[in-house]
Amino acid sequence: MGIEVSRNSGKPRYLQIADDLTEQIRTGALTRGARVPSESDIMERYGVSQGTVRKAIAELRTAGLIETHHGRGSYVKDLPPVHRKSSDRFRRSHRKAGKAAYLAEAEQAGRTPAVHVLYVGPTSAPPDIAERLRMPAGEQVLARRRRYFVDGTPTEEATSYLPWPIAQDIPELLDENPGGGGIYARLEENGHTLAEYIETVRARLATKQELAALQLSPGAPVIHLVREAVTDDGRVVEVCDTVMAADRFVLDYRIPSHD
Repeated sequence: MGIEVSRNSGKPRYLQIADDLTEQIRTGALTRGARVPSESDIMERYGVSQGTVRKAIAELRTAGLIETHHGRGSYVKDLPPVHRKSSDRFRRSHRKAGKAAYLAEAEQAGRTPAVHVLYVGPTSAPPDIAERLRMPAGEQVLARRRRYFVDGTPTEEATSYLPWPIAQDIPELLDENPGGGGIYARLEENGHTLAEYIETVRARLATKQELAALQLSPGAPVIHLVREAVTDDGRVVEVCDTVMAADRFVLDYRIPSHD
């Protein structure tokens, strides 16, 4: 298995090893979910130091091909990324069909989604959330925090913040399961017709808490997405703060070219 690495190839040996392991994953010699050979096995096979092996493994993690679990080793990722089509996921037709956006897109991809509710209740609005909701920092809001799974693997954590005066008048929003179509369906049923969604997206390294919650390898990146749900009269009725495992999603956007 594998190639001979050379000091004279013009390419660092750790990249030669990473390229060879990548090819083994591509061809199926290392199958999805399979354990990557141990550091000692790779050192022996390619005749390199532990430091070289660790740099090669880091390359595969960065490429999103493997994940490393402390004390267990590295494994070929067995899930292709979910394609999140932002131009489609919040269609009103999904809500009328009784499906929240996450469930709809996962099912369209032929995957099995699940949601674990972590907290539902009142909290003080963090300063950045309060600014987006156009309210003073610390004012009471409803927080709905949950963790999402695809085929049993955690993919993202999200917390929705809704102004308390709105939330207290819609009892379903305080339930763990707000009903078919999710919170957006409940908002619209109660007169808060949604006109647009504004998303801010950035990439960063995962925090320790996020590494544990999403079962990520050390140094893994995440997508930090913050979304505002805006009604037809210009009011922000929800801010959703979401952290997504970067290697488990592809974000698709459709941008009209006309004015």
